[in-house]
Amino acid sequence: MTTTLVRRLAGALAALALLVTGALALAGPTVAADPVRVMTLGDSITGSPGCWRALLWQKLQQNGYTNVDMVGTLPAQGCGVAHDGDNEGHGGFLVTSVAAQNQLVGWLSATDPDVVVMHFATNDVWSNKSPQEILGAWTTLVQQMRASNPAMKILVAQIIPVAPSSCGDCPQRTVNLNAAIPAWAAGLSTAASPITVVDQWTGWNAATDTSDGVHPNDAGIVKLADRWYPALAAALTGTTPTPTPTVTPTPTVTPTPTVSPSPSPTFTMPPADGCTATYTVASQWPGGFVATVRVKPWAVALAGWKVTVTLPDGAVTHAWSSSPTTSGSATTFASAAWNGSVPAGGSVEFGFQGTGSPTASQVACTRA
Repeated sequence: MTTTLVRRLAGALAALALLVTGALALAGPTVAADPVRVMTLGDSITGSPGCWRALLWQKLQQNGYTNVDMVGTLPAQGCGVAHDGDNEGHGGFLVTSVAAQNQLVGWLSATDPDVVVMHFATNDVWSNKSPQEILGAWTTLVQQMRASNPAMKILVAQIIPVAPSSCGDCPQRTVNLNAAIPAWAAGLSTAASPITVVDQWTGWNAATDTSDGVHPNDAGIVKLADRWYPALAAALTGTTPTPTPTVTPTPTVTPTPTVSPSPSPTFTMPPADGCTATYTVASQWPGGFVATVRVKPWAVALAGWKVTVTLPDGAVTHAWSSSPTTSGSATTFASAAWNGSVPAGGSVEFGFQGTGSPTASQVACTRA
């Protein structure tokens, strides 16, 4: 009897093993979940170089959010920190122009994001676009995001205070825009595609958190990353972040510093050892304009660069991601410490605001 019982038990176990094996074969191999694709969208505060993105990436990795793919048609622009730097931070761009020209549609098609992190209105405020114009442009972008992905999660910043020395009205314009954002978001948010307002405004001090009254310095990028992190983490896990109370700050205007580039040695390089500068007028209004310049090496990587732009009927009033020096109608923009090194096949971008005509008679790139 004992031998018979053992044989029966062995037969039953063998049959069970076959059933389990068959079920696993039918189920197929286990496939890891696709990474969540996150697009950071904005202007030079996001992309030139937008080092808060590097800090945000580090915080995600350190806290277990490792299945994230930062996406965008623009590459990382330095910062000296290893990170996934793809982005849509277009220096000098106005969100009202991007919406009017349907530029986001192509960026979405190329990158297919699941989450958009947007800080995008600084140049519009500077150009005296009204809150209604800006929010109308944001509405267009939200519609385009949802056409790309009906379940798009959207994080929108109440933007950092704009306080350049050349725009005395900008601080109040920023206050007016930020005050209108929560109601706009509440009216447009849906269960399938929520809009989360992230307060990047409270506690910001243009005198200590920016290098020029606009662009964040080392202290500023830490603040930006710290404010984005809980909202993005919540979007990745499907939870609702605790809102940060909003108070009205008193923006502090910081004069734009004038930085002279270090002199470069004079030497002769072979023809392949040079660079190209592509000049683009990003936006224009009566009496003023914003231009961007993309620097790209030829066959040999750059350790530093200079671009000279000659504006016969215009003048440079403010620049970012470079150090400008003006002589007559020509302004030479020297690379900053973080964006002078450009690999072969890579590129970097800087921009400036000007008055008068944006037509350039000469745009010349040299290595420094």
